[in-house]
Amino acid sequence: MGNRLAGKKAVITGGASGLGAAMARMYVSEGAQVALTDINVEGAKQVAAELNATRKGAASAFAHDVTNEQQWLSVLEQANTEMGGINILINNAGIGSMGSIEDESLANWDRVMRVDVDSVFLGCKHAIKFLKENAPAAIINMSSIAGLYAAGTMPAYNAAKAAVWLLSKSVALHCAASKYDIRSNSIHPVFIRTPILDGMGKALNVENVEQRDKLLARGIPLGRIGEPEDVAYAAVYLGSDEAKFITGIELKIDGGMSAK
Repeated sequence: MGNRLAGKKAVITGGASGLGAAMARMYVSEGAQVALTDINVEGAKQVAAELNATRKGAASAFAHDVTNEQQWLSVLEQANTEMGGINILINNAGIGSMGSIEDESLANWDRVMRVDVDSVFLGCKHAIKFLKENAPAAIINMSSIAGLYAAGTMPAYNAAKAAVWLLSKSVALHCAASKYDIRSNSIHPVFIRTPILDGMGKALNVENVEQRDKLLARGIPLGRIGEPEDVAYAAVYLGSDEAKFITGIELKIDGGMSAK
């Protein structure tokens, strides 16, 4: 166990699985206390129980539809009370979407925007109240390499993750101008070995996971897809005081893809 996040208190959305669970595990291993939120509350409770088995009181779990403003208000109040403050918000909850501009439906477009963009807006808007009372503080918004580089097969996802990218910068500038000691940054992973890749396999008409990963890695200079801990390490850095002079950046975790 390290102490890079000793005394830190983080709210992590989408904490029941994938990157959210990976970040929660690494945060707790580095001394933080975490509040995991997810629409899958049973999954979040299981991760919290696992973490509490390693350190009593390390984690709590809350049912949370991140598109619902009233639930944001309630969850933040509860997490603030449970942990005695909040000084890190990780907006991680999100969904993917595949389909060209001709194939994408308005209903699915709206769904992606609600889950991937509105949730980040609501989290940043309402968490600042708590973060500025527990500064130094950090906001970490999960975007994607797809928020910086487009593909013809994911217009909704491209647009949503691009919105998260620039929203993160706007929040950073607002907090700086307001003299809040709150930093705001975005993380931009490429393909990471999480459940969201299941949908990619179907889109590629590949059922074998090994073959799917090989296909996805073709455009990555390092020749492989990423692991959840690759993103978790970045989140530890951005949430820690080591990054006290880092705000408004986009941190790419893409195996060199964006260097081409």
